[in-house]
Amino acid sequence: MNDHNPRYSNDLAGRASLCRDVIRSAGALVLSGFKESSERGFSLKGPQDFLTETDAASEAHIRQAITTHFPGDAFLGEEGGGSIGDRVWVVDPVDGTANFARGIPHFCISITYVEGGRAEIGAIYNPAQDELYFCRRGAGATLNGKPISISSTVTFDAASVEMGWSRRVPDETYLQTMRLMLAKGANVRRGASGALALAYVADGRSDAYVELHMNSWDCLAGLLLVAEAGGVVCPFLEIGSLRDGGPVLASTPAIADGVSEASGIPILAHERTAALQPA
Repeated sequence: MNDHNPRYSNDLAGRASLCRDVIRSAGALVLSGFKESSERGFSLKGPQDFLTETDAASEAHIRQAITTHFPGDAFLGEEGGGSIGDRVWVVDPVDGTANFARGIPHFCISITYVEGGRAEIGAIYNPAQDELYFCRRGAGATLNGKPISISSTVTFDAASVEMGWSRRVPDETYLQTMRLMLAKGANVRRGASGALALAYVADGRSDAYVELHMNSWDCLAGLLLVAEAGGVVCPFLEIGSLRDGGPVLASTPAIADGVSEASGIPILAHERTAALQPA
């Protein structure tokens, strides 16, 4: 990518083009690291919180591309932190690092562009499966360029709900939410990548996703994807923040109220283009 690439005009269209390009190029870097299994290793940032060298390399690659083409934009990454401005890119360079480190091909890169307090562009890419989820506010959601939509599930006894978990929330609170979800009849599972879990709600592979605390870089792109795919989401930037994170809920509409009741997480009215926070 060069400094004067005409694809990267200084507007949302240009940023969308950069987002697509850089998430794929970062994906190639991440996939290369994943395939080098004989040399792969991991360390722990905290209990059950894996850090690989690939995380840092992926984030540096994305940061450099954004700085080169949009030097006035802020950058907030999981590994290196950053600043928050009116225009900010929020990046998780590898979500699902525990899977990555253990040779499980269920991980992704997540990039969100936020302007004026609203997520405008979202992308989630699993390079191991070559699946790129992408959306712009008001333009719908796609998987590898084809439109996607949430599931048509209407009852809990047919629902598959994924739940995320972390040490930031007491075990008993998490278990109580799971008990309530199971009592409603849902199948509850965990795939260990919150960003992909949200993408799977957007394309109907799951019916809902709940995490009682999630960082912004893990969830912003996925929440916008779900909203653009016709789903219901929580007002993340009202009940949480870019810096500190917050609770996350995304659901197909028919069971959203029940998921909200079980988790205690509020939801927005069902409007495709009203995701996350008003202007």
